Amino acid sequence: MTPAPGSAGPVDNSQSVRSALATLPFSAAQITGGFWANYQQINRSVSLPHGFAMLEQAGNLRNLRIAAGLEVGEFAGFWFADSDVYKWLEAVGWELGRAADESLLAMADEAIALVEAAQQPDGYLNSYYQITAPDKRWTDLDHGHELYCAGHLIQAAIAWHRAVGDDRLLTLTLRFVDHIYDMFGPAGRTETCGHPEIEMALVELFRVTRDSRHLDLAQLFIDRRGGNRMSGHAGYGPVYQQDHVPVRQATEVAGHAVRQLYLTTGATDLVMERDEQALFDAMLALWADMTERKLYVTGGLGSRFDGEAFGGPYELPSDTVYGETCAAIASLMWNWRLLLITGEARYADLFERTLYNGVLSSPGLEGASYLYVNPLQVRAGRYVRASTDSSSGAEIRRPAWHNCACCPPNVMRTLSSLGHYLATSSEDGLQLHQFAAARLDAQLSGQPLRVEIETGYPWDGRVAVTVRESPATPWALSMRVPEWCQQFTLSANGDAIAPLVNAGGYVVVNRTWQPGDQLVLDFAMEPMFVAPNPRIDAVRGCVALQRGPLVYCFESHDQQAGVDLLDAQVVTTELPTANPYDLLGGIMTIHVAGRMSDRPNSEPLYRPLDEAPPAASRPVDLLAIPYFAWGNRGMQSMRVWIPQVSAW
Repeated sequence: MTPAPGSAGPVDNSQSVRSALATLPFSAAQITGGFWANYQQINRSVSLPHGFAMLEQAGNLRNLRIAAGLEVGEFAGFWFADSDVYKWLEAVGWELGRAADESLLAMADEAIALVEAAQQPDGYLNSYYQITAPDKRWTDLDHGHELYCAGHLIQAAIAWHRAVGDDRLLTLTLRFVDHIYDMFGPAGRTETCGHPEIEMALVELFRVTRDSRHLDLAQLFIDRRGGNRMSGHAGYGPVYQQDHVPVRQATEVAGHAVRQLYLTTGATDLVMERDEQALFDAMLALWADMTERKLYVTGGLGSRFDGEAFGGPYELPSDTVYGETCAAIASLMWNWRLLLITGEARYADLFERTLYNGVLSSPGLEGASYLYVNPLQVRAGRYVRASTDSSSGAEIRRPAWHNCACCPPNVMRTLSSLGHYLATSSEDGLQLHQFAAARLDAQLSGQPLRVEIETGYPWDGRVAVTVRESPATPWALSMRVPEWCQQFTLSANGDAIAPLVNAGGYVVVNRTWQPGDQLVLDFAMEPMFVAPNPRIDAVRGCVALQRGPLVYCFESHDQQAGVDLLDAQVVTTELPTANPYDLLGGIMTIHVAGRMSDRPNSEPLYRPLDEAPPAASRPVDLLAIPYFAWGNRGMQSMRVWIPQVSAW
């Protein structure tokens, strides 16, 4: 089984009617070394086999066996457990598209065979309803997740079709989608799913099949939202399920964060295919609300545990933040599509911030443990979704899996397909959006173009692009200038040149390239303090640390004896310094001058304003590590935002 030449990755906008940039074929971008190659290797050799074992242990695979009549028993887990199998299968599909692996293929063959066996004669497929309530199919669209699971199945089928050239999943998926179209198409029922997801999957299926029914059905599901017909969950109301306002009238991101961003992703896909300005205007309004009022410095989204939801404007607590990993991944999906439509660097900037911080904080460095939520402050190891009860005195660590395991396979499929998000092409040339050691093979006007990228990013800001094969006519090489970058230099074949940064935020060099030509973009990566908007009450008077794309945090493991992070302050008038650190896989740490308030535990919680603080402070050296690496040595105290000395 081999993919067809030029097969696409997760998004194929090659025939879309509205796009500034075109995605490359999946095999065109290969990460060859460095930071991300290490993550992909761990994902391949550790995470994917671990995921298969966890799906077996948790009962997801057994559910399919029972639904297929191969075993007798009761359903295990949440009613949407099938979706975890499908996300894992999607991850394996993209991974096998990068390189063959007999062990992974054998695991996937077993899972695919179970999915095939479980499908019913009319095309329906959902192990929960088939086992527990076969007479109640499609009776609870608000909460049943049947269409949500179907969406993940569609995405897995597309991955295997495009990356591997294997249509086993696609064949059964098309039967299922035919059944769904009969149920919910123009002549069918007028409901939609309480958990958006199938919308983006159906648009991508249309890009595979060119069957207009698939695109029509995606639009129907989007258009049907906003009638206040859904009951919500646990009293949250229709906003929880994105049914509180029609999509084109929405001006604020609200409700369940993952559902909101899966919906905006699907709607933005629809914009690419049908070029509807009113729908795109709504997407821009929602993006502005999210980024200007509801975004964590890590790119994390969703400030409330209650309803896994967005809060109000500037409601961004550090300790009770939800910041679900799936919401961060949904943000990647959405920003990628907005980038394809507009070509504007701000979407690639947010993609980068979220990838390195909001997503990468989830998997443990060893590749077999995951965070579900991603707080920016933890007090004395009291992390609510850890693998050990913090009151027991045992070491608190990332869980190997979760009873609601949506996030781990979501991380796996993101890492497996990461090369897809590095670069795009257009009639003018090649655009680099994310920086990794890689090889890119593209076509410009039917002529081959091949470049190699060398970089130590994110630890080092030097990105060198060497042309290995080029058309004989001029073309433009565009490289994003990250929003965090305050200084950079540009050189061509060793000679400094004045950079031309276009309106979209990219350095553009247009010339007739020769094999061996090299363009080097070098970003200054000095550590810097980041201040919050003063309307964010939870962190007013605090600062965060950032170096390059990485947000940093202070973890109690690294501090001097006697330093309690609750009493620490940073001195922002002294420049922080960066140094390499040979632990945690090899990272860059930041040393910051600080002060420690020697306040006795007996000090009252409150005192009159005119009464001076009873204790002095002493100087200390504080050490910060990248936020993505926290919690890998046991979860103790951690904080991203820390008060400035001048604030006290």
